[in-house]
Amino acid sequence: MAHHRTGRKGATPPERLKDPRSPVFAAVNAVAVAALVLLAGAGGATPAGATSRAAAPAARFVPGACPTTPEPVAALDGAKCGFLEVPENRSRPAGRTIRLAVAVVPAASSKPAQDPVVYMAGGPGGDAFDDIPLLVDAGVNRDRDLIVMAQRGNLHSQPNLACPEIDRASARAVGLRYDDPSARRLLVGAAKQCRDRLAADGTDLGAYNTGENAADFADLRTALGVRRWNVYAYSYGTDLALTYLREHPRGIRSVALDSVTPPQTVNLPWTWSSAREGVDAVLAACRAEPRCQARYPDVARTLTEQVRKLEAHPLTLHAAPPRGGEPVKVVLDGGALVNLIVGNGVRPADLPAALDELARGNPQRFARARAADAYPAVGRTAHGLTESVACGEWVPGYTESQVLEAGRTAFPGMPDTVLAQAPQLPFQQEVCRVWNVPDRTAAQRVATVSAVPALIVSGTFDTKTGASWGARTARDLSRSTVVRIPGVGHFAVAQSPCAQSVLASFFARPTAPDTGCVADLAPKPFTIPRSDREA
Repeated sequence: MAHHRTGRKGATPPERLKDPRSPVFAAVNAVAVAALVLLAGAGGATPAGATSRAAAPAARFVPGACPTTPEPVAALDGAKCGFLEVPENRSRPAGRTIRLAVAVVPAASSKPAQDPVVYMAGGPGGDAFDDIPLLVDAGVNRDRDLIVMAQRGNLHSQPNLACPEIDRASARAVGLRYDDPSARRLLVGAAKQCRDRLAADGTDLGAYNTGENAADFADLRTALGVRRWNVYAYSYGTDLALTYLREHPRGIRSVALDSVTPPQTVNLPWTWSSAREGVDAVLAACRAEPRCQARYPDVARTLTEQVRKLEAHPLTLHAAPPRGGEPVKVVLDGGALVNLIVGNGVRPADLPAALDELARGNPQRFARARAADAYPAVGRTAHGLTESVACGEWVPGYTESQVLEAGRTAFPGMPDTVLAQAPQLPFQQEVCRVWNVPDRTAAQRVATVSAVPALIVSGTFDTKTGASWGARTARDLSRSTVVRIPGVGHFAVAQSPCAQSVLASFFARPTAPDTGCVADLAPKPFTIPRSDREA
């Protein structure tokens, strides 16, 4: 599922990054020599971005410069980079070849383990290279090389299936009601424009799916000469990792899943049950904290009342986004409020205070969060991959009425106009009708049954991928450890030092990780504004 990134702090020191004892660095150097010999024999390299309509060659790694990222990524200064060249569609061997950007960030340890960690990013369509600072800060490369690949269609890969049309339409939509017909026309129209443009460029959108994505990672391991590796995956990346484990189990030493999205389960109605689980956990934590319970005794009722009130009487106001920028017009209605909560626009620790302020006539916390969407990072998300996965794997088989019924079950008392759209995926069925890719559910909605050691980490406040799905997924993974981190949301390892410690111990001892730190965890205190404390 689409993910929300948190801040980052620094990076691994460059002198540690350049350690020549890195095991995967040695393999990459060997691949580089072989590639140079091959290219010399062929009379020179193929220009960047060029594709072939002849028989698709076997996948190969071609060393090259690390990509220039929108924000500097210090860890790339010491990384080995290049491209994995693979067929766009493996069922059409005469089709074109695509290039996926790869970086190998060496271990910080002077004596790294021989089995690296490969990272599978969320989204689908999220920028994997943007996550490198978070991964380094979390110590994922402490004892092992870290391999990061931009999934097919993503930023830094060729082709890049960005949809600026969708980014700009989403920015304009903050000034409209969440479910307004004009918002529908705007967003569905933008998706059609992007789809038509990508198809006109020769892109086979049906090939941008989780099955091909998993095969890319299988090819990457072979192309880099890695005998065994460990997988760390987050959000949609867990859907991908479980597919990879099911279809390409060879060479996988262990699999760590953070904020799990089970491939056999993920669909539009499922998003409502996950949202309810995460919201319930936040509200229960407020009730369990004496200060929060005393100040906000019925925050659940306040939530429902405010959604109903705003849906009946939307607020139109101007607000500046939290990270700066000129104030913009925003419309705050019931649908926008629910989606800001599910999307972590307001931190869980601030949610009771924000709802109380809203009920007292101060909507600024939510208005600022809504304004943040008016300044998207245009071109950063590969919506082409997002829509191809969603429309081929998540949407088919479910009707609009089933989405609405799931919403009613999850949030009884909220208006149907709010519950008719799956959270975070508005108008998705209409978008899929114009996106028009093959239905892949028969191949994709399959449980992964495996004895490979697995770690499943979930945050109890996760409103996108409910924490209970970790334990349910573990039923099919016979050597799995399930960890719930209290008080954190989506992307638990990025937020919790305890989760980072558990992950490190798992990679060291996959069948016996040290989970002792979890027992002492509790959610951080909820925000109570100073004026309330003094009252």
